[in-house]
Amino acid sequence: MSSYFTDLAQQYIDGEWRPGTGSWDIIDFNPYDNEKLASVTIATVDEVDAAYRAAERAQKQWAATNPYARRAVFEKALRLVEEREAEISDAIVAELGGTRLKAAFELHLAKEFLREAVHLALRPEGRIIPSPVDGKENRVYRVPVGVVGVISPFNFPFLLSLKSVAPALALGNGVVLKPHQNTPIVGGTLVAKLFEDAGLPGGLLNVVVTDIAEIGDAFIEHPVPKVISFTGSDAVGRHVATVCAAHFKRSVLELGGNSALVVLDDADVDYAVDAAVFSRYVHQGQVCMAANRVLVDRAVADEFTEKFVAKVAGLRTGDPSDPSTVIGPVINSSQADAIAGVVEQALAEGATALVRGTVRDNLVEPSVLTGLPADSALLRQEVFGPVAFLVTFDGEEEAVRLVNDTPYGLSGAVHTGDVERGVNFARRIDAGMFHVNDGTVHDEPIVPFGGEKHSGVGRLNGDSMLDAFTTQKWISVQHGRSGFPF
Repeated sequence: MSSYFTDLAQQYIDGEWRPGTGSWDIIDFNPYDNEKLASVTIATVDEVDAAYRAAERAQKQWAATNPYARRAVFEKALRLVEEREAEISDAIVAELGGTRLKAAFELHLAKEFLREAVHLALRPEGRIIPSPVDGKENRVYRVPVGVVGVISPFNFPFLLSLKSVAPALALGNGVVLKPHQNTPIVGGTLVAKLFEDAGLPGGLLNVVVTDIAEIGDAFIEHPVPKVISFTGSDAVGRHVATVCAAHFKRSVLELGGNSALVVLDDADVDYAVDAAVFSRYVHQGQVCMAANRVLVDRAVADEFTEKFVAKVAGLRTGDPSDPSTVIGPVINSSQADAIAGVVEQALAEGATALVRGTVRDNLVEPSVLTGLPADSALLRQEVFGPVAFLVTFDGEEEAVRLVNDTPYGLSGAVHTGDVERGVNFARRIDAGMFHVNDGTVHDEPIVPFGGEKHSGVGRLNGDSMLDAFTTQKWISVQHGRSGFPF
Protein backbone atom coordinates (compact mmCIF):
# COMPACT_ATOMS: atom_id res chain seq x y z
CA MET A 1 0.00 0.00 0.00
CA SER A 2 1.26 3.45 -0.88
CA SER A 3 2.91 5.38 1.96
CA TYR A 4 0.69 8.29 0.91
CA PHE A 5 -2.07 6.97 3.15
CA THR A 6 0.07 7.00 6.27
CA ASP A 7 2.24 10.04 5.53
CA LEU A 8 -0.44 12.38 4.17
CA ALA A 9 -3.34 11.75 6.54
CA GLN A 10 -3.07 15.25 8.02
CA GLN A 11 -4.04 18.84 7.40
CA TYR A 12 -1.68 21.04 5.38
CA ILE A 13 -1.85 24.62 6.64
CA ASP A 14 0.65 27.46 6.26
CA GLY A 15 3.32 25.13 4.90
CA GLU A 16 3.06 22.71 7.82
CA TRP A 17 1.66 19.19 8.15
CA ARG A 18 -0.41 18.96 11.29
CA PRO A 19 -3.34 17.01 12.73
CA GLY A 20 -6.79 18.50 12.81
CA THR A 21 -8.24 19.49 16.14
CA GLY A 22 -11.81 18.31 15.51
CA SER A 23 -13.50 15.82 17.80
CA TRP A 24 -13.82 13.04 15.25
CA ASP A 25 -11.99 11.39 12.35
CA ILE A 26 -12.76 10.88 8.69
CA ILE A 27 -11.99 7.24 7.93
CA ASP A 28 -10.67 6.66 4.42
CA PHE A 29 -11.73 3.26 3.08
CA ASN A 30 -10.83 1.30 -0.02
CA PRO A 31 -14.26 0.91 -1.69
CA TYR A 32 -13.38 -2.48 -3.18
CA ASP A 33 -12.37 -4.43 -0.06
CA ASN A 34 -13.32 -1.91 2.67
CA GLU A 35 -9.74 -1.89 3.96
CA LYS A 36 -9.03 1.14 6.14
CA LEU A 37 -6.48 3.27 4.30
CA ALA A 38 -6.17 6.23 6.64
CA SER A 39 -7.74 8.16 9.47
CA VAL A 40 -7.75 11.95 9.36
CA THR A 41 -8.81 14.08 12.34
CA ILE A 42 -11.01 16.74 10.80
CA ALA A 43 -10.28 20.43 10.53
CA THR A 44 -12.39 22.86 12.55
CA VAL A 45 -13.64 26.32 11.68
CA ASP A 46 -10.50 27.71 13.35
CA GLU A 47 -8.30 25.68 11.00
CA VAL A 48 -10.29 26.79 7.97
CA ASP A 49 -9.65 30.36 9.13
CA ALA A 50 -5.94 29.65 9.64
CA ALA A 51 -5.70 28.19 6.13
CA TYR A 52 -7.36 31.18 4.50
CA ARG A 53 -5.30 33.66 6.52
CA ALA A 54 -2.09 31.85 5.53
CA ALA A 55 -3.08 31.98 1.86
CA GLU A 56 -3.91 35.67 2.19
CA ARG A 57 -0.50 36.46 3.74
CA ALA A 58 1.49 34.46 1.20
CA GLN A 59 -0.42 35.62 -1.87
CA LYS A 60 0.83 39.21 -1.99
CA GLN A 61 4.47 38.26 -2.50
CA TRP A 62 3.51 35.43 -4.88
CA ALA A 63 1.50 37.83 -7.06
CA ALA A 64 4.55 40.13 -7.20
CA THR A 65 6.83 37.23 -8.21
CA ASN A 66 7.97 37.23 -11.81
CA PRO A 67 5.62 34.91 -13.74
CA TYR A 68 8.62 33.21 -15.33
CA ALA A 69 9.72 32.24 -11.84
CA ARG A 70 6.19 31.13 -10.92
CA ARG A 71 5.95 28.82 -13.90
CA ALA A 72 9.07 26.89 -12.79
CA VAL A 73 6.99 25.44 -9.94
CA PHE A 74 4.55 23.91 -12.41
CA GLU A 75 7.33 22.55 -14.60
CA LYS A 76 8.73 20.79 -11.52
CA ALA A 77 5.27 19.56 -10.47
CA LEU A 78 4.79 18.04 -13.92
CA ARG A 79 8.12 16.20 -13.67
CA LEU A 80 7.17 14.90 -10.22
CA VAL A 81 3.85 13.51 -11.50
CA GLU A 82 5.74 11.74 -14.28
CA GLU A 83 8.25 10.31 -11.81
CA ARG A 84 5.56 9.22 -9.32
CA GLU A 85 2.99 8.02 -11.83
CA ALA A 86 2.98 4.41 -10.61
CA GLU A 87 2.48 5.43 -6.96
CA ILE A 88 -0.27 7.93 -7.80
CA SER A 89 -1.98 5.31 -9.97
CA ASP A 90 -1.94 2.86 -7.05
CA ALA A 91 -3.47 5.52 -4.82
CA ILE A 92 -6.28 6.21 -7.34
CA VAL A 93 -7.05 2.48 -7.54
CA ALA A 94 -7.05 2.10 -3.74
CA GLU A 95 -8.87 5.23 -2.60
CA LEU A 96 -11.61 5.63 -5.20
CA GLY A 97 -11.83 2.21 -6.83
CA GLY A 98 -10.59 3.48 -10.17
CA THR A 99 -9.51 0.81 -12.62
CA ARG A 100 -5.99 0.81 -14.06
CA LEU A 101 -7.43 2.21 -17.28
CA LYS A 102 -9.22 4.98 -15.41
CA ALA A 103 -6.12 5.86 -13.40
CA ALA A 104 -4.08 6.17 -16.60
CA PHE A 105 -6.81 8.36 -18.13
CA GLU A 106 -6.89 10.64 -15.08
CA LEU A 107 -3.11 10.94 -14.89
CA HIS A 108 -2.82 11.71 -18.61
CA LEU A 109 -5.25 14.61 -18.24
CA ALA A 110 -3.61 15.81 -15.01
CA LYS A 111 -0.28 16.10 -16.83
CA GLU A 112 -1.92 17.97 -19.71
CA PHE A 113 -3.44 20.48 -17.30
CA LEU A 114 -0.11 20.99 -15.53
CA ARG A 115 1.50 21.68 -18.91
CA GLU A 116 -1.18 24.29 -19.55
CA ALA A 117 -0.58 25.84 -16.10
CA VAL A 118 3.05 26.41 -17.11
CA HIS A 119 1.86 28.58 -20.00
CA LEU A 120 -0.99 30.15 -18.05
CA ALA A 121 1.43 31.96 -15.76
CA LEU A 122 2.42 34.13 -18.74
CA ARG A 123 -1.07 34.58 -20.18
CA PRO A 124 -2.42 37.70 -18.38
CA GLU A 125 -2.07 40.78 -20.57
CA GLY A 126 -3.01 44.40 -20.01
CA ARG A 127 -4.64 46.80 -22.46
CA ILE A 128 -4.52 50.48 -23.31
CA ILE A 129 -8.02 51.78 -24.11
CA PRO A 130 -8.73 55.14 -25.79
CA SER A 131 -10.40 57.86 -23.74
CA PRO A 132 -12.81 60.59 -24.91
CA VAL A 133 -11.00 62.91 -22.46
CA ASP A 134 -8.00 64.78 -23.86
CA GLY A 135 -4.71 63.87 -22.25
CA LYS A 136 -6.08 60.76 -20.52
CA GLU A 137 -4.60 57.28 -20.83
CA ASN A 138 -6.71 54.27 -19.76
CA ARG A 139 -4.79 51.23 -18.63
CA VAL A 140 -6.56 47.94 -17.87
CA TYR A 141 -4.60 45.49 -15.75
CA ARG A 142 -5.39 41.79 -15.36
CA VAL A 143 -4.70 40.94 -11.71
CA PRO A 144 -5.19 37.91 -9.44
CA VAL A 145 -8.43 37.81 -7.43
CA GLY A 146 -6.41 37.09 -4.27
CA VAL A 147 -7.44 33.79 -2.67
CA VAL A 148 -9.50 31.00 -4.25
CA GLY A 149 -11.40 28.29 -2.37
CA VAL A 150 -11.58 24.97 -4.22
CA ILE A 151 -14.03 22.17 -3.41
CA SER A 152 -13.34 18.99 -5.38
CA PRO A 153 -15.37 15.79 -5.93
CA PHE A 154 -14.61 12.10 -5.42
CA ASN A 155 -14.79 10.79 -8.98
CA PHE A 156 -11.67 12.34 -10.56
CA PRO A 157 -10.20 13.88 -7.41
CA PHE A 158 -6.57 14.29 -8.48
CA LEU A 159 -7.44 15.80 -11.84
CA LEU A 160 -10.33 17.97 -10.69
CA SER A 161 -8.40 19.38 -7.74
CA LEU A 162 -5.41 20.18 -9.96
CA LYS A 163 -7.69 21.62 -12.63
CA SER A 164 -8.60 24.59 -10.40
CA VAL A 165 -5.63 24.64 -8.01
CA ALA A 166 -2.87 24.80 -10.63
CA PRO A 167 -4.36 27.62 -12.76
CA ALA A 168 -5.35 29.66 -9.71
CA LEU A 169 -1.78 29.43 -8.39
CA ALA A 170 -0.22 30.03 -11.81
CA LEU A 171 -2.20 33.26 -12.12
CA GLY A 172 -0.85 34.57 -8.83
CA ASN A 173 -3.49 33.55 -6.30
CA GLY A 174 -3.37 31.71 -3.00
CA VAL A 175 -5.57 28.61 -2.65
CA VAL A 176 -7.37 26.65 0.05
CA LEU A 177 -8.51 23.21 -1.12
CA LYS A 178 -11.23 21.12 0.52
CA PRO A 179 -11.27 17.61 -0.99
CA HIS A 180 -14.25 15.27 -0.82
CA GLN A 181 -14.43 13.25 2.38
CA ASN A 182 -14.16 9.98 0.44
CA THR A 183 -10.94 11.05 -1.32
CA PRO A 184 -8.97 13.17 1.17
CA ILE A 185 -5.55 11.95 0.03
CA VAL A 186 -5.74 11.72 -3.78
CA GLY A 187 -7.96 14.80 -4.00
CA GLY A 188 -6.27 16.80 -1.28
CA THR A 189 -3.07 16.18 0.61
CA LEU A 190 -1.36 14.40 -2.30
CA VAL A 191 -1.83 17.61 -4.32
CA ALA A 192 -0.31 19.61 -1.45
CA LYS A 193 2.67 17.25 -1.24
CA LEU A 194 3.22 17.54 -4.99
CA PHE A 195 3.42 21.35 -4.87
CA GLU A 196 5.45 21.38 -1.66
CA ASP A 197 8.06 19.17 -3.31
CA ALA A 198 7.90 21.32 -6.45
CA GLY A 199 9.02 24.35 -4.42
CA LEU A 200 5.78 26.27 -3.99
CA PRO A 201 6.28 28.76 -1.14
CA GLY A 202 4.62 27.73 2.13
CA GLY A 203 1.17 29.11 2.86
CA LEU A 204 0.12 29.57 -0.76
CA LEU A 205 -1.66 26.22 -0.98
CA ASN A 206 -3.50 24.85 2.03
CA VAL A 207 -5.58 21.67 2.32
CA VAL A 208 -8.31 21.24 4.92
CA VAL A 209 -9.85 17.80 5.30
CA THR A 210 -13.19 18.35 6.96
CA ASP A 211 -16.95 17.96 6.73
CA ILE A 212 -19.88 20.36 6.67
CA ALA A 213 -21.17 18.61 9.81
CA GLU A 214 -18.19 20.24 11.52
CA ILE A 215 -17.72 23.56 9.71
CA GLY A 216 -21.12 24.31 8.16
CA ASP A 217 -20.73 27.00 5.50
CA ALA A 218 -17.51 28.43 6.97
CA PHE A 219 -15.44 27.41 3.94
CA ILE A 220 -17.55 29.43 1.52
CA GLU A 221 -18.64 32.24 3.88
CA HIS A 222 -15.11 33.13 4.99
CA PRO A 223 -14.25 36.75 4.11
CA VAL A 224 -10.85 35.98 2.52
CA PRO A 225 -11.68 33.97 -0.65
CA LYS A 226 -13.01 36.02 -3.54
CA VAL A 227 -13.83 33.01 -5.75
CA ILE A 228 -15.15 29.56 -4.88
CA SER A 229 -14.55 26.87 -7.50
CA PHE A 230 -16.91 23.96 -6.86
CA THR A 231 -17.28 20.67 -8.71
CA GLY A 232 -20.11 18.39 -7.63
CA SER A 233 -23.86 17.94 -7.67
CA ASP A 234 -26.32 20.60 -8.79
CA ALA A 235 -28.10 20.43 -5.41
CA VAL A 236 -24.95 21.36 -3.50
CA GLY A 237 -23.91 23.75 -6.27
CA ARG A 238 -27.14 25.69 -5.84
CA HIS A 239 -26.35 26.12 -2.15
CA VAL A 240 -22.75 27.16 -2.85
CA ALA A 241 -23.94 29.75 -5.39
CA THR A 242 -26.55 31.12 -2.98
CA VAL A 243 -24.07 31.55 -0.13
CA CYS A 244 -21.45 33.06 -2.46
CA ALA A 245 -23.96 35.57 -3.83
CA ALA A 246 -24.96 36.61 -0.32
CA HIS A 247 -21.30 37.33 0.45
CA PHE A 248 -20.48 39.03 -2.87
CA LYS A 249 -18.21 36.23 -4.05
CA ARG A 250 -17.83 34.82 -7.51
CA SER A 251 -18.64 31.12 -7.90
CA VAL A 252 -17.45 28.84 -10.68
CA LEU A 253 -19.72 25.81 -10.74
CA GLU A 254 -19.01 22.58 -12.62
CA LEU A 255 -22.08 20.48 -11.84
CA GLY A 256 -23.88 17.30 -12.86
CA GLY A 257 -25.14 16.20 -16.23
CA ASN A 258 -27.61 13.95 -17.98
CA SER A 259 -25.82 13.57 -21.28
CA ALA A 260 -27.23 11.74 -24.27
CA LEU A 261 -25.36 9.88 -26.97
CA VAL A 262 -27.47 9.99 -30.14
CA VAL A 263 -27.24 7.46 -32.95
CA LEU A 264 -28.78 8.78 -36.19
CA ASP A 265 -29.99 6.55 -39.01
CA ASP A 266 -26.79 6.94 -41.06
CA ALA A 267 -24.34 6.23 -38.22
CA ASP A 268 -21.54 3.66 -38.21
CA VAL A 269 -23.30 1.37 -35.76
CA ASP A 270 -20.27 -0.62 -34.59
CA TYR A 271 -18.34 2.56 -33.86
CA ALA A 272 -21.35 4.12 -32.12
CA VAL A 273 -21.65 1.04 -29.89
CA ASP A 274 -18.01 1.38 -28.80
CA ALA A 275 -18.45 5.09 -28.10
CA ALA A 276 -21.68 4.54 -26.17
CA VAL A 277 -20.32 1.75 -23.98
CA PHE A 278 -17.28 3.81 -23.02
CA SER A 279 -19.37 6.95 -22.50
CA ARG A 280 -21.76 5.23 -20.12
CA TYR A 281 -19.53 2.82 -18.21
CA VAL A 282 -16.14 4.53 -17.81
CA HIS A 283 -15.33 4.71 -14.08
CA GLN A 284 -18.55 2.85 -13.25
CA GLY A 285 -20.59 5.68 -14.77
CA GLN A 286 -19.44 8.06 -12.00
CA VAL A 287 -18.68 10.82 -14.50
CA CYS A 288 -20.62 14.06 -14.90
CA MET A 289 -20.35 13.77 -18.71
CA ALA A 290 -21.41 10.12 -18.84
CA ALA A 291 -24.07 9.14 -21.37
CA ASN A 292 -27.00 8.37 -19.06
CA ARG A 293 -29.23 8.10 -22.12
CA VAL A 294 -28.46 6.33 -25.39
CA LEU A 295 -30.90 7.53 -28.05
CA VAL A 296 -31.12 5.44 -31.21
CA ASP A 297 -33.04 6.03 -34.43
CA ARG A 298 -35.60 3.30 -34.93
CA ALA A 299 -34.08 2.49 -38.33
CA VAL A 300 -30.92 1.12 -36.70
CA ALA A 301 -32.28 0.34 -33.22
CA ASP A 302 -32.38 -3.47 -33.54
CA GLU A 303 -28.82 -3.76 -34.80
CA PHE A 304 -27.47 -1.25 -32.30
CA THR A 305 -29.30 -2.77 -29.33
CA GLU A 306 -28.09 -6.28 -30.09
CA LYS A 307 -24.46 -5.19 -30.36
CA PHE A 308 -24.63 -2.79 -27.41
CA VAL A 309 -26.15 -5.39 -25.10
CA ALA A 310 -23.58 -7.99 -26.14
CA LYS A 311 -20.69 -5.65 -25.44
CA VAL A 312 -22.05 -4.50 -22.07
CA ALA A 313 -22.71 -8.09 -20.98
CA GLY A 314 -19.04 -8.84 -21.60
CA LEU A 315 -17.66 -6.07 -19.39
CA ARG A 316 -15.69 -7.49 -16.49
CA THR A 317 -16.62 -6.29 -13.00
CA GLY A 318 -14.26 -6.81 -10.09
CA ASP A 319 -10.95 -5.85 -8.50
CA PRO A 320 -9.88 -2.47 -9.90
CA SER A 321 -6.21 -3.34 -9.46
CA ASP A 322 -6.61 -6.14 -12.05
CA PRO A 323 -5.78 -4.63 -15.47
CA SER A 324 -8.55 -6.70 -17.09
CA THR A 325 -11.25 -5.14 -14.90
CA VAL A 326 -13.47 -2.59 -16.67
CA ILE A 327 -16.04 -1.97 -13.90
CA GLY A 328 -14.64 -1.42 -10.42
CA PRO A 329 -16.53 -0.50 -7.24
CA VAL A 330 -18.61 2.64 -6.84
CA ILE A 331 -17.36 5.00 -4.16
CA ASN A 332 -19.46 3.80 -1.19
CA SER A 333 -22.45 1.74 -0.09
CA SER A 334 -24.92 4.62 -0.26
CA GLN A 335 -24.06 5.09 -3.95
CA ALA A 336 -24.45 1.36 -4.56
CA ASP A 337 -27.85 1.40 -2.85
CA ALA A 338 -28.95 4.46 -4.84
CA ILE A 339 -28.03 2.82 -8.15
CA ALA A 340 -29.85 -0.38 -7.21
CA GLY A 341 -32.85 1.80 -6.34
CA VAL A 342 -32.78 3.42 -9.79
CA VAL A 343 -32.96 0.02 -11.47
CA GLU A 344 -35.79 -1.10 -9.20
CA GLN A 345 -37.72 2.11 -9.87
CA ALA A 346 -37.27 1.78 -13.63
CA LEU A 347 -38.53 -1.81 -13.61
CA ALA A 348 -41.49 -0.80 -11.44
CA GLU A 349 -42.34 1.89 -14.01
CA GLY A 350 -42.45 -0.70 -16.77
CA ALA A 351 -38.91 -0.78 -18.15
CA THR A 352 -37.34 -3.97 -19.44
CA ALA A 353 -33.86 -5.05 -18.33
CA LEU A 354 -31.82 -6.21 -21.33
CA VAL A 355 -28.88 -6.58 -18.98
CA ARG A 356 -29.42 -6.57 -15.22
CA GLY A 357 -26.32 -6.52 -13.11
CA THR A 358 -26.13 -7.74 -9.56
CA VAL A 359 -24.91 -5.65 -6.63
CA ARG A 360 -22.28 -7.13 -4.30
CA ASP A 361 -21.13 -4.69 -1.64
CA ASN A 362 -19.86 -1.71 -3.68
CA LEU A 363 -19.51 -3.68 -6.90
CA VAL A 364 -22.42 -2.76 -9.15
CA GLU A 365 -22.50 -4.72 -12.39
CA PRO A 366 -23.70 -2.84 -15.49
CA SER A 367 -27.38 -2.73 -16.45
CA VAL A 368 -29.13 -1.81 -19.70
CA LEU A 369 -32.79 -0.78 -19.48
CA THR A 370 -35.24 -0.03 -22.26
CA GLY A 371 -38.92 0.80 -22.53
CA LEU A 372 -38.91 3.38 -19.76
CA PRO A 373 -42.06 5.55 -19.99
CA ALA A 374 -41.41 8.84 -21.78
CA ASP A 375 -42.57 10.82 -18.74
CA SER A 376 -40.29 9.00 -16.28
CA ALA A 377 -38.29 11.30 -14.03
CA LEU A 378 -35.36 8.91 -14.37
CA LEU A 379 -34.83 10.10 -17.96
CA ARG A 380 -34.35 13.67 -16.74
CA GLN A 381 -32.03 13.17 -13.78
CA GLU A 382 -28.38 12.30 -13.36
CA VAL A 383 -27.66 8.64 -12.62
CA PHE A 384 -24.15 8.35 -11.19
CA GLY A 385 -23.58 4.67 -11.89
CA PRO A 386 -23.38 1.91 -14.51
CA VAL A 387 -26.99 2.03 -15.75
CA ALA A 388 -27.86 2.90 -19.35
CA PHE A 389 -31.31 3.87 -20.62
CA LEU A 390 -31.86 2.92 -24.25
CA VAL A 391 -34.47 5.10 -25.98
CA THR A 392 -35.62 4.83 -29.61
CA PHE A 393 -36.76 7.81 -31.66
CA ASP A 394 -38.13 8.57 -35.12
CA GLY A 395 -36.10 11.20 -36.93
CA GLU A 396 -33.91 14.12 -35.94
CA GLU A 397 -36.64 16.43 -34.65
CA GLU A 398 -37.70 13.95 -32.01
CA ALA A 399 -34.06 13.28 -31.11
CA VAL A 400 -33.37 16.98 -30.52
CA ARG A 401 -36.47 17.26 -28.35
CA LEU A 402 -35.48 14.23 -26.28
CA VAL A 403 -31.88 15.35 -25.76
CA ASN A 404 -33.03 18.75 -24.52
CA ASP A 405 -35.78 17.33 -22.28
CA THR A 406 -33.73 17.52 -19.08
CA PRO A 407 -32.76 20.24 -16.60
CA TYR A 408 -29.10 19.55 -17.39
CA GLY A 409 -26.92 20.69 -20.27
CA LEU A 410 -23.33 19.54 -19.85
CA SER A 411 -22.15 17.24 -22.63
CA GLY A 412 -23.41 14.89 -25.32
CA ALA A 413 -22.56 13.27 -28.64
CA VAL A 414 -24.17 12.47 -31.98
CA HIS A 415 -23.17 9.76 -34.46
CA THR A 416 -23.84 10.23 -38.15
CA GLY A 417 -22.28 9.54 -41.55
CA ASP A 418 -22.51 13.24 -42.39
CA VAL A 419 -20.28 15.46 -40.26
CA GLU A 420 -22.15 18.68 -41.10
CA ARG A 421 -25.44 17.03 -40.24
CA GLY A 422 -23.88 16.23 -36.88
CA VAL A 423 -22.67 19.80 -36.37
CA ASN A 424 -26.11 21.20 -37.22
CA PHE A 425 -27.63 18.74 -34.75
CA ALA A 426 -25.13 19.72 -32.05
CA ARG A 427 -25.89 23.43 -32.47
CA ARG A 428 -29.53 22.77 -31.57
CA ILE A 429 -28.67 21.17 -28.23
CA ASP A 430 -28.77 23.24 -25.02
CA ALA A 431 -25.41 22.06 -23.70
CA GLY A 432 -22.02 23.61 -23.05
CA MET A 433 -20.20 20.83 -24.94
CA PHE A 434 -21.26 18.45 -27.69
CA HIS A 435 -19.24 15.99 -29.78
CA VAL A 436 -19.75 14.68 -33.31
CA ASN A 437 -18.83 11.04 -33.95
CA ASP A 438 -17.17 10.55 -30.58
CA GLY A 439 -17.97 9.81 -26.95
CA THR A 440 -19.53 12.17 -24.41
CA VAL A 441 -16.60 12.10 -21.95
CA HIS A 442 -13.88 14.55 -22.96
CA ASP A 443 -11.73 17.23 -21.40
CA GLU A 444 -8.89 19.22 -22.93
CA PRO A 445 -6.74 21.95 -21.38
CA ILE A 446 -7.56 24.90 -23.65
CA VAL A 447 -11.22 24.41 -24.62
CA PRO A 448 -14.01 26.17 -22.64
CA PHE A 449 -15.28 23.42 -20.32
CA GLY A 450 -18.65 23.81 -18.60
CA GLY A 451 -22.40 23.42 -18.84
CA GLU A 452 -25.71 25.18 -19.34
CA LYS A 453 -28.90 25.03 -17.26
CA HIS A 454 -28.40 23.04 -14.03
CA SER A 455 -25.00 21.83 -15.20
CA GLY A 456 -23.14 24.87 -14.00
CA VAL A 457 -22.15 28.49 -14.24
CA GLY A 458 -18.92 29.68 -15.83
CA ARG A 459 -16.20 27.87 -17.72
CA LEU A 460 -12.79 26.43 -16.93
CA ASN A 461 -9.71 25.65 -19.10
CA GLY A 462 -7.66 27.86 -21.39
CA ASP A 463 -8.56 31.54 -21.51
CA SER A 464 -11.60 30.79 -19.34
CA MET A 465 -9.19 30.36 -16.42
CA LEU A 466 -8.38 34.07 -16.71
CA ASP A 467 -12.06 34.91 -16.34
CA ALA A 468 -12.39 32.50 -13.41
CA PHE A 469 -9.31 33.40 -11.34
CA THR A 470 -8.35 36.97 -12.23
CA THR A 471 -10.12 40.30 -12.30
CA GLN A 472 -9.63 43.50 -14.30
CA LYS A 473 -8.51 46.81 -12.86
CA TRP A 474 -8.83 50.16 -14.63
CA ILE A 475 -6.17 52.73 -13.87
CA SER A 476 -6.36 56.04 -15.70
CA VAL A 477 -3.54 58.54 -16.08
CA GLN A 478 -4.21 62.20 -16.90
CA HIS A 479 -1.11 63.46 -18.69
CA GLY A 480 -2.60 66.94 -19.15
CA ARG A 481 -5.10 68.67 -16.90
CA SER A 482 -8.78 67.84 -16.58
CA GLY A 483 -11.38 70.60 -16.47
CA PHE A 484 -13.84 70.44 -13.57
CA PRO A 485 -17.25 72.14 -13.52
CA PHE A 486 -16.75 73.54 -10.01
